[in-house]
Amino acid sequence: MLALRIAACVLSVISAVNCGGLRAAPYYMPLDNNGQDFDFSQIIKQTGVKQFILAFPLATDDGKCIPTWDGKANLKIADDTVVLGKVKQIRASGGDVSVSFGGYNGVELGHVCGDVNALVNAYQTVIDKYSLTNVDFDIEGDDLGDVQGETLRAKAIKVLKDNAKAKGKDLFVTLTLPSTTVGLSELGKAEIKRTLDLGAHIDLYKIMAFDYGGPGADQVNSVITVMEDVHKQLKQLRPDLNEQQVYASTGLILMNGHTDQPSEKLIDYANQKKLGRVSYWALNRDRQCTGPVGWVNGTCSSVTQQPWDFTKTLANFH
Repeated sequence: MLALRIAACVLSVISAVNCGGLRAAPYYMPLDNNGQDFDFSQIIKQTGVKQFILAFPLATDDGKCIPTWDGKANLKIADDTVVLGKVKQIRASGGDVSVSFGGYNGVELGHVCGDVNALVNAYQTVIDKYSLTNVDFDIEGDDLGDVQGETLRAKAIKVLKDNAKAKGKDLFVTLTLPSTTVGLSELGKAEIKRTLDLGAHIDLYKIMAFDYGGPGADQVNSVITVMEDVHKQLKQLRPDLNEQQVYASTGLILMNGHTDQPSEKLIDYANQKKLGRVSYWALNRDRQCTGPVGWVNGTCSSVTQQPWDFTKTLANFH
């Protein structure tokens, strides 16, 4: 397996695709939905998945340019010990993490930090706190189409990557965007174009292939159709990449539960196309509910399952 990974990295270097990113990596909310109770030494042992994306560092809910967990002023990342303990536990078990800035709710730092330096410092606080080599920017909701925030964020990403390079390091940056029934929205494409225009290199474009209004009866083929539409769009946006490089620069994000279940067929698709990453939302939901809950619950999947079933399925992506 190690030899295969090394060979893949060699090929990706030749093809100008960065090999530094996570592969099979579910999202994880460390301070919400019982996430603080998770024992990662056992989760990694039972599932084989070793990489996780922590969500979400945000500005404070009242709009201050201070990185916090979930926007809570009393959860300043500079003062954190709880999440840091989870990160250390994951790494002690042979794993690693990325952190995802933004998300659907809350205030993204790029929306409130007044200038590039302030935004760089806010992001760098999180990077330094958790010794990160991978970061994600989840841009959706009101942040998608916020030209000022997009511009500041793109400029900050360029500075962060340049600063890492100056230190002899590499910062792997991913951009997460919502999808529609025909791939990326116009706002999503504009977000990508802005990063290109401002010289902010994105290593991987991650597509949320759920809750986009597709047919509930055939989610697998619907997701594949959406991903192929995104592939065509990225080929136009990134003419510097060839066919396989575009696939390798694309990530698939699924959602566990109801009609949005990650399936073996979608993992097969990701393996066949050699996508750069597969994730799902979220590890906190990878267990059966103990009683009646709403259609989507943050602590369980609302389907019949054994603990960590979806994470075990995700482990088949390689």
